[in-house]
Amino acid sequence: MVRPCRHRLGEKLTAQWMAHLCGLCLALRGDHGQLARIVTNYDGLLISVLTEAQTERGDAGRRTAGPCPLRGMRTASVAHGEGARLAAAVSLVLASAKVRDHVADGDGLLARRPVALAARRVAASWDRAGARTGSAVGFDTAVLLDAVDRQTGVETLAGPGTAILTVTEPTETATAAAFAHTAVLAGRPHNAGPLAEAGRLFGRLAHLLDAVDDRDADAASGAWNPLTATGTPLEEARRLADDAVHGIRLALREVEFRDGGLAHRLLVHELPNSVHRAFGTVSCAHGTGPYAPPGTPGAPLPPEPPRRDRRGALAGCAVWLGLACTCQLCCGTYEDPWSGERKEGTCANCDCSGCGDCCQCCQCCNCGGEDGCCDGCDCGCDCGC
Repeated sequence: MVRPCRHRLGEKLTAQWMAHLCGLCLALRGDHGQLARIVTNYDGLLISVLTEAQTERGDAGRRTAGPCPLRGMRTASVAHGEGARLAAAVSLVLASAKVRDHVADGDGLLARRPVALAARRVAASWDRAGARTGSAVGFDTAVLLDAVDRQTGVETLAGPGTAILTVTEPTETATAAAFAHTAVLAGRPHNAGPLAEAGRLFGRLAHLLDAVDDRDADAASGAWNPLTATGTPLEEARRLADDAVHGIRLALREVEFRDGGLAHRLLVHELPNSVHRAFGTVSCAHGTGPYAPPGTPGAPLPPEPPRRDRRGALAGCAVWLGLACTCQLCCGTYEDPWSGERKEGTCANCDCSGCGDCCQCCQCCNCGGEDGCCDGCDCGCDCGC
């Protein structure tokens, strides 16, 4: 749901974002093996972001990771420690729930009995793995599993006239517990209350936007959709989504952060973009994701000097193959396999003229700076791009 555009993040926050994304991926691999890395997701890394944002010594939760094809086979400073492990545990359990949901619906290949059986086994192993990692950081994943189990019953009983918030409640409870535990890990228990509220509303928003995104496809396939099943009109779903975004902003004002810049950017300024995308009201031509076009609002980053540590022909070809397999040569920011120079994929060029006020999204306050929009400030502006 949270897919920030690098153009809006700026260089500093983009580096932090990638540190948490890589940290979550490596935490999954380190504790649960290579296959677990496929559950790496943007929303899950918010747990790691929130933990570090509250921790007194945020730099203590970083380490240098080895070369990876997604980084052009370069090393990088990545998040690690309890925040990344909590994010991994939550991601595993929720991914397990998603797999079981698709199996129950008979989606795609999962309609075939042998594939469905294998998928159930993978889901069960992820449940156990998430529980182990959660226990290691003091988090009981039973609250997540209970929410997943209750979700099925709630959906079975829901029908026309059922309040849509009845359907979203299990998801709200699960995300509230995960958000609140970041305060425990960071040693700031007084933050647990407002973070639980922010997590509850984040879960509500995620459920609503997922329902909106899937509405047409579910109608075509005959799959269950909460909006259709309860007869909730899109106008009401939009009202609830906007209320949730506003509530998250208010809840975060009560949280004591050490460095809340990235958390503020993602949860205050990016969530409205998620709502706009789902309802098709406002869009930005710059694209989304951490590999979207570089630069700060209104101005591109200056080019970096060429690197001198050139690779040989064979090593460069190996790195090129890795970049091609991960689509960065087309859609990403990458380092040239031979020279090490930063380059943009062929799809990364953007035209500011097509996105309205996107390039000036934070001129409503004076805190944009070179590090991104409203770097942790409580400016009260509501940038919509």
